[in-house]
Amino acid sequence: MTHHPERKGFTVWFTGLSGAGKSTIAEMLYHEFQARQMKTEILDGDVVRQNLSKGLGFSKEDRDTNILRIGFVAEMLTRNGVATICCPISPYKETRDQVRAAIGEFVEVYVHATLDELSQNRDPKGLYKKALAGEIKGFTGVDDPYEVPEHPELVLDTMIETPEQSLRRTLSRLKELGHLEDDSVLVEGDRVHSGLTDLRVHETGHVVREN
Repeated sequence: MTHHPERKGFTVWFTGLSGAGKSTIAEMLYHEFQARQMKTEILDGDVVRQNLSKGLGFSKEDRDTNILRIGFVAEMLTRNGVATICCPISPYKETRDQVRAAIGEFVEVYVHATLDELSQNRDPKGLYKKALAGEIKGFTGVDDPYEVPEHPELVLDTMIETPEQSLRRTLSRLKELGHLEDDSVLVEGDRVHSGLTDLRVHETGHVVREN
């Protein structure tokens, strides 16, 4: 049995508009951490809301409460040596900064895609179209603000990068920051769904690739 020295925990915090690609990259990163025999967990938007934040709405106060709850759990996991992956929208800079201060070992990754791209090409449920038509109120990026990170550790532009390219850049940045010894991609092809992200699951149990 291989002995691994006690690893130090850290949190990778993906932030960006709905549909930008946070969950996709988070899922891939999770499998990379597992392949390295690291203790790892994902805290994703909808999954967390159904459990940790059930009953909260989408007012600024409720959104902040949701993010602070995720941050509280992430801090505990990080403190106990877990490579923690968080991917809520987290639209407000002040709240993200609070979470950064609480966790310490915090890697903020801004996942970028424009509103035009998301509403025209990545809107399977039609939520952006409804928000732009005024049928949904308080939708982040439409009539509720999203505050772009000013100094994130990494920016991923999913309009020009494939998920695989974004993963490679994330691994390289984590190596630069001292959180990984090796930034090689260890897991190729279809990935078994972790059950921890909002991505759709194929009947085979793998992550569904969206066209």
